[in-house]
Amino acid sequence: MRASLATWAMIGGLLAPGLACAGGFTPPPGCELEMTVQMHNCQVSNHYRCAGDAPGLRTIAYADGQGVYFISQIDDETRWVESFAPDTGEIDQLDEAGSADHASFSALLAEGVDEYDFITRTNFGEVRRNIGSDRLTGESVVIDGVALERIAFDLTTEDGAGNLVSRRSGRQYISRELRLFFSDTEAFENAYGDKTSTFDGPVSFAFPGDADFGEDKPKYDCDMLMTGLSPDIRPTL
Repeated sequence: MRASLATWAMIGGLLAPGLACAGGFTPPPGCELEMTVQMHNCQVSNHYRCAGDAPGLRTIAYADGQGVYFISQIDDETRWVESFAPDTGEIDQLDEAGSADHASFSALLAEGVDEYDFITRTNFGEVRRNIGSDRLTGESVVIDGVALERIAFDLTTEDGAGNLVSRRSGRQYISRELRLFFSDTEAFENAYGDKTSTFDGPVSFAFPGDADFGEDKPKYDCDMLMTGLSPDIRPTL
């Protein structure tokens, strides 16, 4: 069985085969790459599934101009099950038993809105309570042949003592067929009053057989980042 994200991180082997592969992204052994998404703000994501994982689980590796910076594992309801930040070594895991109301992609599709209240815990001992909602706006778009719908979202994150950590709000896309969220425009504010806004929407989608499938280098807006025109190279995931 494939190791969990936490195990990969502890042994220093998380995604090492993919990061070192010349000419593109290669997932770990036993895993199959399904999709590559080029995004605005100089980012690219590679989506893959692994034979040893529970049904519905998928892993997404996000890269900027310097390489992979965030790896997230989600389930078929798009719950954030586990994540790993290579730069810091932080592992963030869903506290399934301790969460009051899990996110549900099915509820969003059926009811047009999904409210959630879930807990995550890190390997550094930090506890985060995430309270928010997603709401379909009724808007539909097609990007590079992929049908998407817009949602409006808001998310407040608190620490274990109930103190504000951050607030996020904005728009995202969903794909009913892929059962995935994709970034769009977002406003972010932390507890210190620092604010930023990002535009991380998808530009192109590549599937097996497409020219950009498995591409590990971002292609869009990277020149703007080098000239300092963008406030943040990385999304707040």
